[in-house]
Amino acid sequence: MKFVAVTSCPTGIAHTYMAAEALEQAGKAAGHEVVVETQGSIGTEEIDDVVIAAADGVIFAADLEVQGRERFAGKPTVDVGVKRGVHEPAKVIEEAVAAVEAGPVAVDTAAAAPATPAKPKDQSTGSKVRQWLMTGVSHMIPFVAAGGILIALGFMLAQVAWGGAEGAIEVTAVDQKALFADFQWGSLQAWSVLLLATGQLAFNFLVPVLSGYIAYGIADRPGLVPGFVGGAAAVMVDAGFLGGLVTGFLAGFIARWISRWKVPKGMRGIMPVIVIPLLSSIIVGFLMLVVLGVPIAGLMSGLTNFLNGLSGDQLIILGAILGAMMGSDLGGPINKVAYTFGTTGLATTGLASDAAQYKIMAAVMLGGMVAPLAMALATTVRKSLFTEQERQNGRAAWLLGASFISEGAIPFAAADPLRVIAASIIGSATTGALSMAFNVTLMAPHGGIWVLPLVGGWIWFLVALAAGVAVSTLVLVTLKEMHFRKTHGGLSSTQISDELADVPASA
Repeated sequence: MKFVAVTSCPTGIAHTYMAAEALEQAGKAAGHEVVVETQGSIGTEEIDDVVIAAADGVIFAADLEVQGRERFAGKPTVDVGVKRGVHEPAKVIEEAVAAVEAGPVAVDTAAAAPATPAKPKDQSTGSKVRQWLMTGVSHMIPFVAAGGILIALGFMLAQVAWGGAEGAIEVTAVDQKALFADFQWGSLQAWSVLLLATGQLAFNFLVPVLSGYIAYGIADRPGLVPGFVGGAAAVMVDAGFLGGLVTGFLAGFIARWISRWKVPKGMRGIMPVIVIPLLSSIIVGFLMLVVLGVPIAGLMSGLTNFLNGLSGDQLIILGAILGAMMGSDLGGPINKVAYTFGTTGLATTGLASDAAQYKIMAAVMLGGMVAPLAMALATTVRKSLFTEQERQNGRAAWLLGASFISEGAIPFAAADPLRVIAASIIGSATTGALSMAFNVTLMAPHGGIWVLPLVGGWIWFLVALAAGVAVSTLVLVTLKEMHFRKTHGGLSSTQISDELADVPASA
C-alpha cells in the first residue's frame, strides 16, 4: 500500500524527524511505501498533491494541529501522537493498513472544497487541551532561547565593560534610547546594553506569543488577534504566563464560537477581517483587564515570592523533582512542563544574580543533559550490552547531550524503555539536586555546555553533570547486565563477548 504521513512535535526538532524516519523504515519493512511530511521548526515541505491523491491512507503522528489537514480529506486516516510514531511505528503502520481495509471515508465530492476530516473519536479532551497548549509552547520556545541567551550575554559583557559584578546593575540603569541615538561602536558598554535590550524585546513577546498560538490551535487564524491582544493585556496587568494561558484558551474558544455564527451571505466577507477580531478582542480584553487580571497577578506575585523564599533542603528537593521530570520522557510533555517552568522564571524582572529562578534554570538544563550523555558513556564502557546501531547512536548522543537535546536518548528508550527511563530519572534527579546544593545559576534557557561562560559556578555545574551521568550510567549498566544474565543462563555480557571473540573467523 501507499501511505502519506505528517509528523510534528511541540518543539519541532527531534521527535518530528525521528517519527518520520521510523515510519518510513517500518513501512518499508512491511512492504509498504510511506512518504512523510515533517512540519518542524525549520518549516514544512509539503507533499505533492499527486502523491496524496495516489495514497491509500494517511497517518498523522502529531502533537500539534496538522497544517493543511484538508489536503488529506477523504482518505482513511490514523491519528496518533508523535511518540507512538517514534516508539511503535510498526503498530501504527498496521493500524493504517486496517483503516484502509475498513473502507474509504465518505466525502461530499460535490462540495467546492473538501471538508476537514473530523478528529478521531478516541481523542480525549485532555489530548486536545495538551495539543493546544503545546502549540503555544512550541512557538514560544524560540523567543525564550533567543531572548534568554541575548540577555545573559548582555549581563556577561557588562561585567567586563564595567570591570566587575556591579556591571549587571549598571547596564540596567543606562538610558537606552539616548545610547542608541549616539551609539559608540567601540564601546563594550554600548554593546552590552544593545544585547540586553534586544533580548528584553524578544522576551516581551513571550506571553503574547504563548496566548496567541494557544488560541490559534483552538480556532485557527481567527484566534490569533484576540490571543495576542489577551496576552498583551496579561503583561499589562502583571498576570504573566498564567494570564497568558488563560487568555489563550479564552480567546480560542470565543473566536471559534463567533466564527460559527450563522450570518447573512453579505456579512461573511467581513467576519474574519472585522467582526471576529473586534468582538473577540473586546471580550478577552475586558475579562483580563477588568475581571481576571488582578487575582491572577496576585497568584503570580505569590509564586515569585515563594520561589525567592526557597532555600537549603527545599531547593534541593525542588531540583531533584525538576531533574526527574526532565529525564522522565526525554522531550515529551513532562519534560516540557519542567522546561517551561524553568524558562518562564527567567522573564521575571528585577532578579538578583543568585535568584532562585536562575538556580531552577540551571537544574532544569542539567537534568535534560544527563540521559543522552549517560547513553553515550554506557555504550562506550560496556559495548557488549548494546547493538551496533545503539553504539552508533551513542556516538551521536555525546554531542546531543552536551547541547541539551534530551531527545538524543530516545532511540535507547524506544528499544528498552523500562531500564533506560529508570536510569535517566535517577541520574537526572541526582544532577538536579546537586545543582541546587552547589547553588549553580544560569541565565540562558538553552545551549548546554556551549553557554558555560553564562553559568554561575561553572565548575560545580560540570561536577553536578558528571555525577548525574555517572549515576545514570551505573544504574543502566547494572539493570541491563541483570537482564542479560537472566536471559543467557547466568553468563555476563562480557563472558559472551569474550567467547565470541575466541571463535575463528572461518567458523
